[in-house]
Amino acid sequence: MKGVIYARVSSTTDRQNTERQIFSLTQWAGKNEVEIDRIFSEKISGGKKNSERLVLQECLTYCVENKIDLLMVNALDRLGRKVDEVLETIKWAKDRGLNIYMEKENMSLFNFKDHKESPFLTIFVSILGTCAELERSAIEYRLRTGLVAYKAKGGKVGRHKGSIKPKEEYESQYKATIKLLRQGFSVRKTAVLSGTSISSVQRIKKMFGL
Repeated sequence: MKGVIYARVSSTTDRQNTERQIFSLTQWAGKNEVEIDRIFSEKISGGKKNSERLVLQECLTYCVENKIDLLMVNALDRLGRKVDEVLETIKWAKDRGLNIYMEKENMSLFNFKDHKESPFLTIFVSILGTCAELERSAIEYRLRTGLVAYKAKGGKVGRHKGSIKPKEEYESQYKATIKLLRQGFSVRKTAVLSGTSISSVQRIKKMFGL
């Protein structure tokens, strides 16, 4: 069975990366005899419309054009935060026979044995999608009100001037990136496979003398 991984994080900075998602899905694929054909990685806000997620669109098109059996994502909300967009993506995949596996929910569009559609999928997706929207709204509200209160008390936002992220933190956060560099992969190839920005890979390469 040929599979493709799509990983996404909401932060466009170096605070988040897709390594954890890719590592977990790669492990799952190995245990379930899924041959990984390609990995797509994207850093874009969860609030963006699916039409604005260029990597996601490229990934879906690639899966269909190359007759990929299974698209693997870390969780349902990787396909979008809005219920209607998630359902639209799922319908698009179903109509083309593309199976999607969501690791967090441990659910796929079609059963692996007989390729029959999951009977409760639409209801399940609608409920989870609605919960994801509510959770996102709540988080945004807490962050917004908390930031206002913090600033009102004289607090300053951002890293302190002159502060540097410790080497140990890089080593813990970018294990997969370091491993790929040690295996001899180029900076660009490492960035693609690990879902890390090229600038971060270059920084790590220099920091660890790889």
